[in-house]
Amino acid sequence: MNAASNAPRIVIAGLAGDSGKSVVSMALLRAFRGEGTQVRAFKKGPDYIDTAWLSWASGEPARNLDTWLMGFPRAVQLFCTHAIAGGLNVVEGNRGLFDGADAAGTHSTAELAKAIQSPVVLVLNVTKMTRTAAAVVLGCKLLDPDLRIAGVVLNHVASKRHEMVVRDAIERACGIPVVGVVPKLDSDALPSRHLGLVTPEDHPAMKELPFLLDKVAARLDMARIKEIAAGVSVLCAPSLYTAPKETDEVAVRIAVIRDAAFSFYYEENIEALRRAGAEVVFISALRSGGLPEDVDAVYVGGGFPEVHAEKLDANAGFLYSLADAATRGLPVYAECGGLMLLSRSIQWQGRRFRMAGVLPIDIDVGSAPQGHGYVEAEVDTPNPFYAVGTMLRGHEFHYSRIAVASGDPEMLKSEPPATVCSVRRGTGAIGKRDGLVVNNVWASYTHLHASATPEWAEGVVKLARRHRAAGVSLAGRTA
Repeated sequence: MNAASNAPRIVIAGLAGDSGKSVVSMALLRAFRGEGTQVRAFKKGPDYIDTAWLSWASGEPARNLDTWLMGFPRAVQLFCTHAIAGGLNVVEGNRGLFDGADAAGTHSTAELAKAIQSPVVLVLNVTKMTRTAAAVVLGCKLLDPDLRIAGVVLNHVASKRHEMVVRDAIERACGIPVVGVVPKLDSDALPSRHLGLVTPEDHPAMKELPFLLDKVAARLDMARIKEIAAGVSVLCAPSLYTAPKETDEVAVRIAVIRDAAFSFYYEENIEALRRAGAEVVFISALRSGGLPEDVDAVYVGGGFPEVHAEKLDANAGFLYSLADAATRGLPVYAECGGLMLLSRSIQWQGRRFRMAGVLPIDIDVGSAPQGHGYVEAEVDTPNPFYAVGTMLRGHEFHYSRIAVASGDPEMLKSEPPATVCSVRRGTGAIGKRDGLVVNNVWASYTHLHASATPEWAEGVVKLARRHRAAGVSLAGRTA
């Protein structure tokens, strides 16, 4: 859509993480899609895994709306660009409804809902609770009268009587309808991993999941929810994106490593590479025998390389191809899991696995987060990708760290490569620094969103063009 949208929309919010927002959002998407309604999904915040599940449920790429990263105007514009008219647009919130960057709730789900002028359906866990549930909902209503809480879904309901008491209490005290009642579900239905939900590719019970979601959808008042979503006004957003200028420059080919080990990508990042003049080709670090010989750069995002480390270790041809190409000067941009792939080795669960060895570092994966949250970093050292002074806003969530010197005989001892960013907010890779650079290789723990950092795609494509102009193929021949 354009910069104005009257698309039916609804925000699914909760009081905290693990409230049931994801299950309700996916159930809605699948149910409306099953009856022939067009749906689109969005996720508030910088989340890859929930977005992957929303994409699966909706059958279309889900989009992230993060006002801290990209600002409110750009988030609203992004919503208007991808929202569908005549269907249903579901925005899944994150954390608690009013939880934001500070005590005022800046950049919270509530603030996003107001920015896109969307009603909210609140998912409320009512375990061992009756009338107190009404007090909680009323508190949310009174805390921000400008926010429209249009419905409540009761989650973890124990019995029919439990439902009747809670429903009556909320509707009497708050004047807000209960639009769904979900019983306590099997906790293994969406199994957890150390970073939250597993990705759809790794879910061990995909055959059972649709049945579970259909059970949830049967307990939702679909007609009432559709009515709530349709009762919105026209939303206007500034037009912040311009069509790319025509150019005589030759298009470049950029290989994106995307598979079960590396699945953390924003759709906007792939689109930004294309807008900047790149042809994107997808390859697998688990199955490909090596890099295609005609690519001009490689982009590898985050994921779970430690979970697939044995397969990565066994794919020696691919690891060698990547290392050889980087040595020849091929531009490589790696984030988090990509940094791990470029290391010499990954240690996980008592075993050490060989990686590509592009960077003279080894990685340890532990059981506690080493970095979690938003990142603000300043580029302070010359490098091939960004101008000095560029401010990078991103996020990190990693249980791995660059290993320090230890008694492990398998670990080579050497100094890590230079870093080019000072981390003002966040952890980074080494001592409040991030952005490890070797030749034309960038590796960082910071994930970037192209909508927030347009310099990213421009820098990658510019460097890819420079590499192509140098005329050296991956086969070692002069073009």
